[in-house]
Amino acid sequence: MSRHAVVVGAGIIGLMSAYYLRQRGFEVTVLERDSEGRVTTSHGNAGMVVPSHFIPLAAPGVVAQGVRWMANPRSPFYIKPRLNPEMVGWGWRFWRAGTAAHVARSAPMLLALNLASRDEYVNLNQQLGGGFDFERQGLTMLTATDRGLEEEAKVAAMAHELGMAAEVLDRRAVQAMEPGITLNVVGGVHFPEDAHLDPAKFMRLLTERLREDGVQLRFGWEVTGFGAKGGGIGAVEGHGSTGVAESVTADHVVLAAGSWSSRLGKQLGLRLPMQPGKGYSMTLENPSQRLRVPSLLSEARVAVTRMGERLRVGGTMEIAGFDEGANAGRVEGIIDSALRYFPELKREEFDAPPRWHGFRPCSPDGLPYLGKSPKHANVTVATGHSMMGVSLAPITGRLVGQLVAGERPEYDVSLLRVDRFG
Repeated sequence: MSRHAVVVGAGIIGLMSAYYLRQRGFEVTVLERDSEGRVTTSHGNAGMVVPSHFIPLAAPGVVAQGVRWMANPRSPFYIKPRLNPEMVGWGWRFWRAGTAAHVARSAPMLLALNLASRDEYVNLNQQLGGGFDFERQGLTMLTATDRGLEEEAKVAAMAHELGMAAEVLDRRAVQAMEPGITLNVVGGVHFPEDAHLDPAKFMRLLTERLREDGVQLRFGWEVTGFGAKGGGIGAVEGHGSTGVAESVTADHVVLAAGSWSSRLGKQLGLRLPMQPGKGYSMTLENPSQRLRVPSLLSEARVAVTRMGERLRVGGTMEIAGFDEGANAGRVEGIIDSALRYFPELKREEFDAPPRWHGFRPCSPDGLPYLGKSPKHANVTVATGHSMMGVSLAPITGRLVGQLVAGERPEYDVSLLRVDRFG
């Protein structure tokens, strides 16, 4: 078998794919449009590994809630109205996918993949020598209202049905888990199977290991096309920072370009409906309130993660295209929510940290695209992980290795097939 694999995209999915391909003996080249120093989507997120997130983004009630939030400039979910055919098509499919049947089909698979990924992080922590603050403290869904607690208790009941531990807690029990800080909550649900890490440290360590293992990493290299060869793809075309056209020969191609995969997929004859979902975060270097257990502020959809001595606070899902501008209202909404749940945090603590944002690749049904291309036998697609890129990266990379090697994947990923939208 020809053994040179070209991975398009150096986000966490692309790098994990490269890692497992290299372990299988493939020669690997990674092509990435951004410079190496840029803090991308895989660097600035909440760093959560979430078996608790077995409900896909497209679920009953999400569209209705999104419509109610549209008028609030600080709401956690926003879709910018625009007469863009791709956006209209994505929105229609998102609405169609939000059914109880879709959740029932997807939940067991998402839980199994997230658990496998978490276990793989345990192995990676040993293989990479630690250094990325990986911890298994679980995750707590904090609720500020009785209704919020009722809704989270329903999710806990679903978790029990799937065989996963989840504990519904009252205010006193939640506070007992965080004795060093003050919480303004009515209760919460604790998921002990979750974990967390510092994604920027992980990306740096992974990049170093790939270089040591002989993987060619070419940053600032933008893919512009693909060269056909027989019934497959024989080369990836593009240019580096000098702008000079280049071509990289390939026996296998892995498309893992995050939110940009849809555009590149068109050149491969693939229909991969996707929208970039912008999220924001801030990292407090010396917070006055430091959580022990990572938490999601349920009603606000805000994630709060302790990373060593720092505290990362982030959230929102803003579907507004590739708009690099920061929406100040959304950022203030995140800050307001943090101050609501953690009343002893001070507003000025949020003034110094830079505002980070990144584009999450969101498919219409909330599930990733993972599988072989029906158009080209030597193309594998791994993208569309939405808010679970960090969480699902190791198992995705491992499955990519199996797919490229021509093996049967160890998990049934038929729900993630590349051609499910045509």
